Amino acid sequence: MRPLRGIGYKLGSVLVFIVMSAMIKATSDHVPGGQAVFFRSFFAIPVIVVWLALRHELRTGFYTKDPLGHAWRGFAGTLAMGLGFAGLAYLPFPEVTAIGYTAPLLTVIFAAMFLGEQVRLFRVSMVMIGLVGVLIVIAPRLSVLQAGAGDHAGAFGAALVLGGAVFAALAQVFVRKLVQTERTATIVFWFSLTATVLSLFTIPFGWVRPTMEEAALLVGAGILGGIAQILLTSAYREADASLVAPFDYASMIFALLIGWFVFSEVPTWTMLGGAALIILAGIMIIWRERRLGLERARQRKAMTPQG
Repeated sequence: MRPLRGIGYKLGSVLVFIVMSAMIKATSDHVPGGQAVFFRSFFAIPVIVVWLALRHELRTGFYTKDPLGHAWRGFAGTLAMGLGFAGLAYLPFPEVTAIGYTAPLLTVIFAAMFLGEQVRLFRVSMVMIGLVGVLIVIAPRLSVLQAGAGDHAGAFGAALVLGGAVFAALAQVFVRKLVQTERTATIVFWFSLTATVLSLFTIPFGWVRPTMEEAALLVGAGILGGIAQILLTSAYREADASLVAPFDYASMIFALLIGWFVFSEVPTWTMLGGAALIILAGIMIIWRERRLGLERARQRKAMTPQG
């Protein structure tokens, strides 16, 4: 275990994912979300295949014991990606990032519902606090519910991104089941392949011919998506998940900087306050899980016969 290297890989993956999303956002006024998913997934596959070949894991990366599990994970993950990409056309970049933080909170709930994981009062309380933060972020968009008032496009965008977060949480539940029998490389490869195929079903809903600049951005986003996935996988290989997971929230810093300098988006205090609450809840859940994990490890060690 090399924790500093793991943290470095994690921060690298977060930065690359954010840059990838910014490239998708730059095309989102013209290119539909489903078409963006195709480029993001299809052009990530060569990167992942080369990585597997270099690691001599090409054969094992293709082999799966649970094709149906990959199909369900791919379906949920593709919907999550498509809805999130579509939402980028309607909302400021940092706001999309903040609402996306709903996914790990919902994963706690879905894991209890579908996997039978035990959820204690502390985690439930933190999830509730995080969801209050989400409501704070999207509250200005919900003014559309008032008669004759509100930003209809913003409300629609918030609904898209929130829906994406729901499906992202479901995808994580499927991943938790897959890791019991599948290699990480297998999960990464089959998701990219499944998302590529599923995205083709959105062609009847209005794909467009991208400009040369848009095509370059979309292809670049796909390549960066593959690189980011490799960095993320490497991070969890080098360090404990509980150590590197909090660095996910560094994406807000990157999103604020890109939103400000690239898209001229000025964050509101309401959005920043809600995002801070969501991040606090997420970090506290991770911290609590790390403490419980260390405690369980000590108990197992104490019960092991000494000889």
